[in-house]
Amino acid sequence: MRVVTTAQTTELDVQPTPLALLLLGREADPKSERGVECPGDLPSPSDPDLVERARAAKEKLGDKVFVLGHHYQRDEVIQFADVTGDSFKLARDAAARPEAEYIVFCGVHFMAESADILTSEDQKVVLPDLAAGCSMADMATAEQVAECWDVLTEAGIAEQVVPVSYMNSSADIKAFTGKHGGTICTSSNAKRALDWAFEQGEKVLFLPDQHLGRNTAVRDMGMSLDDCVVYNPHKPNGGLTADELRAAKMILWRGHCSVHGRFSLDSVNDVRARIPGVNVLVHPECKHEVVAAADYVGSTEYIIKALEAAPAGSKWAIGTELNLVRRLANRFAPEGKEIVFLDRTVCFCSTMNRIDLPHLVWALESLAEGKLVNRIEVDKETEAFAKLALERMLALP
Repeated sequence: MRVVTTAQTTELDVQPTPLALLLLGREADPKSERGVECPGDLPSPSDPDLVERARAAKEKLGDKVFVLGHHYQRDEVIQFADVTGDSFKLARDAAARPEAEYIVFCGVHFMAESADILTSEDQKVVLPDLAAGCSMADMATAEQVAECWDVLTEAGIAEQVVPVSYMNSSADIKAFTGKHGGTICTSSNAKRALDWAFEQGEKVLFLPDQHLGRNTAVRDMGMSLDDCVVYNPHKPNGGLTADELRAAKMILWRGHCSVHGRFSLDSVNDVRARIPGVNVLVHPECKHEVVAAADYVGSTEYIIKALEAAPAGSKWAIGTELNLVRRLANRFAPEGKEIVFLDRTVCFCSTMNRIDLPHLVWALESLAEGKLVNRIEVDKETEAFAKLALERMLALP
């Protein structure tokens, strides 16, 4: 169960996000999402004074606040981050700063939950916009996963199955994983996690991203596509027969990243035709055929390090979120590295971009005024089992 705290404390006035900040539309269409025009630039902050206001509020808070910025955040937000990184790195960075009373997480909901799980009880995790969710994480609910486990039990294989959940999952799913003897993984240690899981059991239930699970099993571990089946929570028994479940090694949840899932084999072929000699580098959340056609595959941190080490004059097409790709293109342009987005039509991550400068300013100014807003707090039972799964990951060789 995920809890957003709204009760008042003795020292702080805890308030929810104002309606005006939840309405993220622009101009005449209040239902449109900011940051999803494609192609094109993100809209500019509406108030030119916002940058100075954010700087002043952060300075007033001093060491009491620690701002985390995910790589996919827009530039106007990332400039105020004390550290940047992927979701797990940021959660660990938060835990390493026990003196910070407030952790302001510029990312999405599951990331803030992970930070709350790994930080102390005295620290308060704030998500500037509660609407900043993750479509992938939302594709697996606690009720759906419990029903799946019942299906595996009825097929007589539950005792052979070890759940492995991607970091991009809710606290509820992490807790389920911990309760059933499984572990969490990131895109950089998925193979290690699966190696461990197959030492514990004969099969893996991989949640919630089917593409990372399939790519790791087939590309990195030598399994075949026939070893993998996809469990669809919207179909009876997941759309699978008991025999299909018994024959499978990898039971993949039918989930995906809305950004990475849109890259296609046509995207790869098109960029190779347009840019002779280009290196195609993609995230393992991409579809299997895209990963198979790429030159390099790796996590967000891997992508950054690969470009840092790339020779001057090299050409790269990157298959990951557009904010990061643009930032890297600008960063390495002086070194003569040509970096382009793999596809010309894929949009920004709309939920990640809900954390904009107005929301960040509101959160920081509220904290500076003694008002605790948008606190993300995981209940104790969920936290205990989720932390168990995370600790199993940390103990991986």
